[in-house]
Amino acid sequence: MNERYVDVAVIGAGPAGLAAAAAAKKEGAEKVVLIERDFRPGGILEQCIHTGFGLKYFGEELAGPEYAERFIKVCDELGIEMMLNTMVLSIDGPNHLIHAANKSGAVLVEAGAIILSMGCRERTRAQIVIPGSRPAGVYTAGTAQRFCNVQNHIVGNEIVIVGSGDIGMIMARRMTLEGAKVKAVIEVMPYLAGLTRNRVQCLDDFGIPLYLSHTIVDIDGKRRVKGVTVAKVDEKKQPVPGTEFKIDCDTVLLSVGLIPENEVSKTAGVALDRVTNGPVVDNTMMTNIPGIFACGNVVHVNDLVDNVSTESELAGTYAARYAAGQSGEGGTVIPVKPGNLVRYMVPQSVKPDKTEKEVKMYFRVLAPTKQVTIEASCGDKVLYKARKAFVNPGEIEQIRIPAEKLSGLTQGEIIVNVTKEEVKA
Repeated sequence: MNERYVDVAVIGAGPAGLAAAAAAKKEGAEKVVLIERDFRPGGILEQCIHTGFGLKYFGEELAGPEYAERFIKVCDELGIEMMLNTMVLSIDGPNHLIHAANKSGAVLVEAGAIILSMGCRERTRAQIVIPGSRPAGVYTAGTAQRFCNVQNHIVGNEIVIVGSGDIGMIMARRMTLEGAKVKAVIEVMPYLAGLTRNRVQCLDDFGIPLYLSHTIVDIDGKRRVKGVTVAKVDEKKQPVPGTEFKIDCDTVLLSVGLIPENEVSKTAGVALDRVTNGPVVDNTMMTNIPGIFACGNVVHVNDLVDNVSTESELAGTYAARYAAGQSGEGGTVIPVKPGNLVRYMVPQSVKPDKTEKEVKMYFRVLAPTKQVTIEASCGDKVLYKARKAFVNPGEIEQIRIPAEKLSGLTQGEIIVNVTKEEVKA
């Protein structure tokens, strides 16, 4: 067995892992290793050839591979080792032991600190239970994207997309540019699941119909998809009888949500949030297992890779400090809870004495709402308050609480509320 010790081990070399590893090295960790199951680093960015990345982080618009390459270059310059084609099987959490395997055999990595950055996976047809037979021509949007952008294979000619997530809308545009006819995008919710900018640039600009509050009730075809039956849904998301109509197509792409990839996290004993399905973390991105940190889409599904990079740099910084003996354990811990109209909060707790400048908190709302007030408070103390014209479940909201606002907090819990403003007569 190949055995070794490193200061910081990062699992997953996508955008989160690359940023975390670079930050750990810059913070002073001598031995940093990236463990990646694929044959190259970059993660999902390698197949995202469209632009729109880096506007917040770099101040310029980049394609996915360009964005990844900048972090890969930094990691190379810093001398960070990459263990590619290596699959992590399990983690002994309390002892920081990583059990993995590659073509050379079993690998055991002992680390001063571990960073989980495995990203997320797509929901499949089975998880949303679409009736019908099982013909060829049904793909997840990410799989179709990889076939098209990496392997140069077009998956179909007449396409219906289920779900208005960002990757679904982006693939609607991509398939159109490749000469396919995208018949419709079907969304079960009464609102958009992805970014508004993607609806404008990928659907509206190409005249692709979007059916909100609709779902597919049947997929027709034996060897190959021949068409789908679509129906309107009620407020309980149940098909409304008599509203069915058919769309002829040979391909169905599913963009029905992403799930943080935490099978390995479970082996380490990491506690998972029941809403996000990602690790419960504090403001240093440390999980309930001391010395194990998590960042990026493995924690919660982000809509911007720029935010993933920033969040992951935080994890890398604190992981390096932990490995150097600055454990970050102990002290006051203040829980963070979702309040009115808020679906979840990340981080789920804050350590006031471990906050240097500010704490960034991320959340999604439960429903589209206009003219709202966002407020974070701990007891009678207001930590943050701002107005916003519009909030949407498809876009992550972010608030920043300065360290001085958190100073002195010793008990209670931070609650974030989104409240619709009253219209004055």
